Amino acid sequence: MYKTLEETITFFEELSAWEKDFSHKNQLLIFPPNLYTMTALEKTRENDIDIGVQNTYFKDFGAFTGEISAPMLTSIGCKYALVGHSERRHIFHETDEETNLKILALIEHRKHIVFCIGEKEDQRDEGLTDQVLDTQLTIGLQDVNEKDMEHIVIAYEPVWAIGTGKTATPEIAQDAHAFIRNWLSAHFNTRVAKKTRILYGGSVKVTNCEGLLEKPDIDGALIGGASLKINDYIEIIKISEDVAQRKDQ
Repeated sequence: MYKTLEETITFFEELSAWEKDFSHKNQLLIFPPNLYTMTALEKTRENDIDIGVQNTYFKDFGAFTGEISAPMLTSIGCKYALVGHSERRHIFHETDEETNLKILALIEHRKHIVFCIGEKEDQRDEGLTDQVLDTQLTIGLQDVNEKDMEHIVIAYEPVWAIGTGKTATPEIAQDAHAFIRNWLSAHFNTRVAKKTRILYGGSVKVTNCEGLLEKPDIDGALIGGASLKINDYIEIIKISEDVAQRKDQ
């Protein structure tokens, strides 16, 4: 919940102007506040930048004041949605079951989903990280099939490292990503496990993104506060491109 309309326009104009002169392999996907979705789509129409919404509801229509639906996204040409972000879970008390309903509704309308999972600090301290991730994956992806997984990116965001200044070390992040990859292999198959992109989110900054992205099971980053500063965001994009090239070699 950042930036006025004027600030949003400035951000996307500056980013779009820079992106036109920068050849990138990685997908750039930005989730502005839902109020500015139309503005972001318009400002990036001629760019290779994708726009998504931060939250949706699982019903197509109805008396659900304040919510937006997948058909509404279709009507404005928006193809992406964030689901299960830790702040939706822990501030607004969204359950794993509600997250699953949102995922199924978005899949039905052929949207692409960034599905967030992650443990709280007390859960990590108690050694429950794998158990928490298993529960969130099992319930969140209930009734999702192999073909549906083509629409889903998973983002591991440890709650204790979001907006706190704390960051999981590359090794801690890699362990969680490897667990998720193995879970996908066990519950779907190795093809799904290899093809599904798994992002790391949790105080990703210019100073730590390279070490995180170099890990074999970390396919990208879900960037929070650093994405609000255009220069920091651009620098992270550049670093991610360099890492991607090294991984391909």
